[in-house]
Amino acid sequence: MPDIMPTTWVGATAKQIARGVRRGDVSATQVVADHLDHIDRADAHLAAFRTVRGGESITEAEKVDEQEDLANLPLAGVPVAVKENTPVAGLPTWNGSVAARTPVAEADHEVVRRLRGAGAVILGVTRMPELGLWAVTDDETAVTRNPWDLRRTPGGSSGGAAAAVAAGLVPMAHGNDGLGSIRIPAACCGLVGLKPGRGVIPYQLGADDWFGLAEHGMLTTTVADAAVAFSVLAGRRPDKLVPPQRLRVGVSLRSPVRGVSPDAPNRDAVAAAGRLLAAAGHDAVPAEPVYPTALGLKGLATWFAAAAADAQAAGLQRGGLQRRSRRHIALGEWAQRRGYVREADRAGWRERSVNFFADHSIDLLLTPALAGPPPSADGWSGRSWLANMKANIRYAPYAGPWNMAGLPAIVVPVGRRPDGLPVAVQFVGPPGSELLLLGVAGQFEMQAPWQRHAPDYPRIGTGSPAHA
Repeated sequence: MPDIMPTTWVGATAKQIARGVRRGDVSATQVVADHLDHIDRADAHLAAFRTVRGGESITEAEKVDEQEDLANLPLAGVPVAVKENTPVAGLPTWNGSVAARTPVAEADHEVVRRLRGAGAVILGVTRMPELGLWAVTDDETAVTRNPWDLRRTPGGSSGGAAAAVAAGLVPMAHGNDGLGSIRIPAACCGLVGLKPGRGVIPYQLGADDWFGLAEHGMLTTTVADAAVAFSVLAGRRPDKLVPPQRLRVGVSLRSPVRGVSPDAPNRDAVAAAGRLLAAAGHDAVPAEPVYPTALGLKGLATWFAAAAADAQAAGLQRGGLQRRSRRHIALGEWAQRRGYVREADRAGWRERSVNFFADHSIDLLLTPALAGPPPSADGWSGRSWLANMKANIRYAPYAGPWNMAGLPAIVVPVGRRPDGLPVAVQFVGPPGSELLLLGVAGQFEMQAPWQRHAPDYPRIGTGSPAHA
């Protein structure tokens, strides 16, 4: 069958775009122009982007086209968005609100440098909640909305990134994850979201990388794109994903938060994932992590203290911040004074989590990604701290323990809720299991392909670049 050239590259995967640019089927400039046009039409309804680098991104794309050797650029000409808490040279680092903004960055963050070095073109920065503290994304200037249902949040804190990818504004977007901030939006928007293990990718944000809880990653519509993105951010050559042989996977519905349990669609998602595991030749067995009450309290204290440390390091004037953020910071300062934030506690939970896999003779752990549907989109930045806390914890309790442990985890779509929103599951692995997680996710994608973009947004270019 002859290749069919798309009339637009909006909706193509990152791998398809990079392949097309490398072999001369399309210029990086044309790809970027297509996506800028789509952003101009669609983002008014979504508010995924804080800033779009129109002319600057075209200039960057032209420089990609001028390179003589594109063969070693795994992301040649791929439009990418960066989360607004990560420095991009020439832009302020917004950190989720006008009050939290810091001055124009003089240099790219290391992960941005690696993306550019792989041939990616930075189209702009995506919105997040103030200081990255919440699993909903809005501020006084805009409400970021879920492309699957504009009444719902795309999650947070990488909410703008997830909305942008789910709507095809970019084929992949950078995010970071301190207590689920990649995986929660991925689950809300039907995307693949990998949080690498501790130390695999340099974080280098804020005062202390959220006491080691936070990691950089990417949100994508396919596992192949997730694998390429991981290799780029980790600073190594792309690895060929190999379908894993027979694994023993522990399955748990237990919530880390007492009194919170998954709703029926999320329980059904785990059951569906169990069937997919069996179809791929793996064994799914019960395995229940024990989440001590003290772990939740120490996790909360660390979350509070991270906000306080970041605000102090950035020299932010607390009076201009949102009411919910001010309360969070005050609690963080109190927690630090009382000695509730200790590396020994995090190290102890990490050791216990690593031992969990050996004690249960399992390779991976399967859990729900969320406990309920994404909350409504509107008005969270103006609501009380307590209202935000309750909403966040009730719908998204499953991600945080694995940041405390520093273990890799991935979210994968597995179907739709009765209301039409996507539903997902989470896999957690021991240290160094990122490629194994991606391999299992790839098996799921082959057996039960998901809808890559939200309804009414481009699924793929008019002439399919899947042939490219």
